Amino acid sequence: MPFLDPRLGDVEDDASSTKSRSLSGLAGSLLAEISLPKLFAAWLSLVALPVLVLGLGPLLASIWIGAASTTVERLFSGLVPIAIGLMLAAAAYFGGRPLWRLVETNFWSLNALAIQPGYALVRELLRHLAEKRGERSRGRGWTALLAGLIVAAISGAILALVLPETRWTGTLADLAEPGRLAIAALYNAVAIIAAYVAVAALVWGVADASMAQPEDLTAFAPRTAEGRVFHVAHLSDIHIVGERYGFRIESGRAGPRGNERLARLLARLAEIEAAGELDLVLLSGDMTDAGRAAEWAVFFDAIAAYPALARKMVALPGNHDLNVVDRANPARLDLPLSPPKRLRQMRLVAALDRLQGRSVRVVDAATGRPGVTLAEALDPHRAAIAAFADAGGMRRSLALAPLLATVFPMVLPPEATGGLGVVLLNSNAETHFSFTNALGFMPREQEAALAALLDADPHGIYLVALHHHVVEYPRPAKALSERIGTALVNGSWFVRRLSRFADRVIVMHGHRHIDWIGRCGPLAIVSAPSPVMNARDAGTTAFYVHAIGRAADGRITLHAPRRIEIEGETVA
Repeated sequence: MPFLDPRLGDVEDDASSTKSRSLSGLAGSLLAEISLPKLFAAWLSLVALPVLVLGLGPLLASIWIGAASTTVERLFSGLVPIAIGLMLAAAAYFGGRPLWRLVETNFWSLNALAIQPGYALVRELLRHLAEKRGERSRGRGWTALLAGLIVAAISGAILALVLPETRWTGTLADLAEPGRLAIAALYNAVAIIAAYVAVAALVWGVADASMAQPEDLTAFAPRTAEGRVFHVAHLSDIHIVGERYGFRIESGRAGPRGNERLARLLARLAEIEAAGELDLVLLSGDMTDAGRAAEWAVFFDAIAAYPALARKMVALPGNHDLNVVDRANPARLDLPLSPPKRLRQMRLVAALDRLQGRSVRVVDAATGRPGVTLAEALDPHRAAIAAFADAGGMRRSLALAPLLATVFPMVLPPEATGGLGVVLLNSNAETHFSFTNALGFMPREQEAALAALLDADPHGIYLVALHHHVVEYPRPAKALSERIGTALVNGSWFVRRLSRFADRVIVMHGHRHIDWIGRCGPLAIVSAPSPVMNARDAGTTAFYVHAIGRAADGRITLHAPRRIEIEGETVA
């Protein structure tokens, strides 16, 4: 055997691996390699501009009201004031609504991507310390409340510090001094955010402390002779690489190389399907390792050998399918309007169309009913997507910007009364940095459409599938890094919203690469292990085929699953 076998990789394959390198080591590499001009441009557009708009809102509103009042008083003193009044009215009608919509959007973006994660960071740090002392379940409630109090106290102190410098009213003369106006806007924005966080952190803390805490599922529903049982293979985080001996970003050489384990998995799954023991294959994200075209090509080549199996597949996006900027360089970042980010989104949309375009439907948020198929929803955009994929360009990218959000949620409707439906959600936050690619967020629009769908079909039972885990599991974590930066940012809110449907839904997700079946109050939650991670070449991995049924009273039931192991191989 050669002293250096290239099939086994080397230290270069561990460049982005949290399994082979520490977070501090990765952060050091990031700081050394990051593009400072890009970082400044990203900070300007993602942080500085939203903060400025938020702080300017009250000032511009007061200036407009003052000018409008003066104009009304002089309305009958001549034609010029009348013209000015009409111009102000037109500006309010055409410009006011977009302005306030921008303020609102940026406010919630800051909340979702910066403020709430700060509370989650404190909460998970306290929980991590509590679990090290053996206070696993008992400590979850008080740590949430204490985290809320700590964040509220810090925010209150910041508010008290900046409040004397704020200014909430202005005049037209202020527009001649944009520098002073910008400084006032900055203080206003900090005060608004601090006041909001102080109140919201307390609300989050009390809500998290008072809600049912997650716990392991101790017993499955017994099977009966009545009613149909649906067999669902839950796959997640298969992280296909585009090279025969390639290693995955997160694991590096601490995980198996290439895609051979996936090939064995599909062959085993095809045997189960041929035996009539499989109704559905759910892929809950991270089909690819970095959303590259070559990786999607490998995916479709792999399933092409099993057409009957492919017809039973439905999938949703994971963070690696959308948010990894450069698998070889974790320091690289995308600018907010970057065409490469849009290209990854369009690859994902095209892949979902090819896999399930004729079977899943886009939920009509207005009616809550399944609308047109995904293929029909994409028909008006196919030429634009193809042109963008072929030639790129900022103009084509901007034209396709809203598309990804409009096709979620997707739903695979129940085949008949009493059947099992699947709702597919996109839980990936809009991030622009490989180092923060794992962040998840559930948009209000998707949650509202999901609720409308379930309300419109009160007798249906559904799997609600997303990529990110909605709660932290009630088990000790080896490191704090496992608990932060990866969970759904607003997961506790999502769980509370979904709990009223707990008798008709089961939540299924991936992302953490480990298996867990449990409950959060009445809501059943299933996490899928990664069948290609957490083991070296010779190690064994696994996936589950879940048995879903309906009780006599109509409730959805989860029976004992079947664990399917995928053995490793030794490099010859």
